[in-house]
Amino acid sequence: MDIASKAAIVTGGASGLGQATARKLAAAGAKVAIFDMNEEAAKAVASEIGGVAVPVNVADDASVEAAFEAARAAHGPARILVNCAGIGPAAKTVSSKGMHPLDKFQQVINVNLIGTFNCIRRAADDMSKMDPMESGERGVCINTASVAAYDGQIGQAAYAASKGGIVGMTLPIARDLSSVGVRVMTIAPGLFKTPLLLGLPQEVQDSLGASVPFPSRLGDPSEYAALACHIVENQMLNGEVIRLDGAIRMAPK
Repeated sequence: MDIASKAAIVTGGASGLGQATARKLAAAGAKVAIFDMNEEAAKAVASEIGGVAVPVNVADDASVEAAFEAARAAHGPARILVNCAGIGPAAKTVSSKGMHPLDKFQQVINVNLIGTFNCIRRAADDMSKMDPMESGERGVCINTASVAAYDGQIGQAAYAASKGGIVGMTLPIARDLSSVGVRVMTIAPGLFKTPLLLGLPQEVQDSLGASVPFPSRLGDPSEYAALACHIVENQMLNGEVIRLDGAIRMAPK
């Protein structure tokens, strides 16, 4: 798919991987709607890239429905969806503090997994009603998992479960949507310079970067964005999860 002139939605687009992707898509000519809970940050990015900012809580269906309506009113139905919204609180199943709070586990699943699926189903519904392009394609949905889906560390039960769910649903959703010409792909990043990691002391960041086989550094969000844009442009990429991790395999802690 040629990115130029296409409407795109990026969840979690106000920071980190989402912001880099929103900027990359806009630079390629897309009309970008940034979905994010941080409305102020989303507006700042949107003003810089000529997009629109839409406040949304991906864990709340009414909020997501309203956000899609707002994006549709601004740019028309989207042909591109990139799901980057997510949270990653840590807690052991059982620790000196007691059991893992069940509501915290549910919150991570609601935001990361159910929020991702909800945005896919709404975007795909719009895409399925659009005329196909010359290639027969109607749209593409790109999700964000994590290497934690495979190598979840101590304290990552909820996060790993949510990201494992994204990995597991990639192929069946791609198969579901094949009849309407909508592709579904997932990127599983390793250690990247996201707000979470950038908040750690520099020596900790350096240590984490050194643990990556090659290149021995933290990934840059622009590298995620570059892969996301390539997925949009390469029609044969469908139903697959791509690890973007410098060959790292996470240790237990």
